[in-house]
Amino acid sequence: MAGVKFEEAMARLEAIVGELEKGDLPLDESLKIFEEGIRLSKNCLKVLEEAERKVEVLVQDKNGKKQLRAFSSDDDDTHESASRS
Repeated sequence: MAGVKFEEAMARLEAIVGELEKGDLPLDESLKIFEEGIRLSKNCLKVLEEAERKVEVLVQDKNGKKQLRAFSSDDDDTHESASRS
């Protein structure tokens, strides 16, 4: 699952939903593709959360207020270094 692209995972999820909505599958097959769908869903959520983190990084200004600014790779390095400390 880790090597599946986001778009491919979403397309497969849509296909799984369609198959499950038809209700034509035996219970064991329904459970099997439902489990696949859960794995794909978790993978997609992880990819989306990572993308969101890269697009906007929440920072505090000198007054302690939170503001959004664009993500840069320097922020990621700083954030990782700070979280390791």
